[in-house]
Amino acid sequence: MDTPNNLYLERGGVFMGKEDIRRHFTTEFKRNAGQLVTEKGMPIGKAARELDIHPNLLHVWRKKFLKDGVKAFVGRGHARPEMVEVSRLTRELKKVKEELEILKKAQAFFAKKNK
Repeated sequence: MDTPNNLYLERGGVFMGKEDIRRHFTTEFKRNAGQLVTEKGMPIGKAARELDIHPNLLHVWRKKFLKDGVKAFVGRGHARPEMVEVSRLTRELKKVKEELEILKKAQAFFAKKNK
């Protein structure tokens, strides 16, 4: 007999234990759900019932799938390449601003000393 957890795992979910109330879905499951409603043209309500998920969640997945295609849903803890670049540039900008502040303070210090 299939328990609710076994059925859930069979449908692409990742069971995290009894304490975990939120359901987690694999990247493949989300992509397949997105393809189901975009490429195969299945109505969102029907697809949501068959996949046992809320239609609003399927709307969100569909939107992400249409925007990013196969690169959508990179997984937990993995950022999209452009976000990695933004983070790197933000860190670099912060470092350069700190260096500029140090140079300004040093310039003011040496300007006072030479007077």
